[in-house]
Amino acid sequence: MGRLEGKAALISGGAQGQGESEVRLFAKEGARIVFGDILDAKGKKVEAEINEAGGVAKYVHLDVTDEKDWNSAAKLLSKLYGKLDILVNNAGIAMAGKNLEEVTREEWDRIQEVNSKGVFLGVKAALPYMKASGGGSIVNISSMAGIVGVPGISAYTASKGAVRLLTKSIAIEYGAHNIRCNSVHPGYIETEMISGLLANSEAMTNRLAITPLGIFATAHDVALSVLYLASDESRYVTGSELVIDGGITAQ
Repeated sequence: MGRLEGKAALISGGAQGQGESEVRLFAKEGARIVFGDILDAKGKKVEAEINEAGGVAKYVHLDVTDEKDWNSAAKLLSKLYGKLDILVNNAGIAMAGKNLEEVTREEWDRIQEVNSKGVFLGVKAALPYMKASGGGSIVNISSMAGIVGVPGISAYTASKGAVRLLTKSIAIEYGAHNIRCNSVHPGYIETEMISGLLANSEAMTNRLAITPLGIFATAHDVALSVLYLASDESRYVTGSELVIDGGITAQ
């Protein structure tokens, strides 16, 4: 029996990278899934591969800045599977290093729209269905940059810091409804987004040098942590931060 057997999960940003790893792992562990992204071709491919392997997954187009997309996705999950047990707010964007004075208003707003407002809209859409289901688990993907300041990515750190504290407020507000809410804070992960930011070997070497474990995590490493928080194994864990950074923020 899988660790999420019988659970119904809604996951954003699930077409590639870390989100894709979460979708595949959740399906393997027995969850029935609706997952969304704006990368439709990749998302449909993931959907087909999961279903061909015996899993249960449905891909939908989901722009996390669009409240209508979120409402449609949550409604579809409830219609297909009769409930909503798990929400994973995974979708996010980053921006290559710029000092604060170099960041345009448009760049700032775009990162906040996706990374923090997108989480707010996702939780807002899911809560009525989760309450009707008798409770559930919300997992918000933040970053180690939501724990400590990082130079050159101020817009990103602000957005991820907002996710961290929004998570704690949700945990307090909805604990009485048996709804848990936790945040996950990855460090440097081997995904397309991080590879784009660390586009040269010197940058990669520098990041490894400040990581006590001396390695980057994989998307699967993060997905396993999200799985724990989504499952009943963490039934007494809420308002917490799970940091997966190889020891960077411990220094």
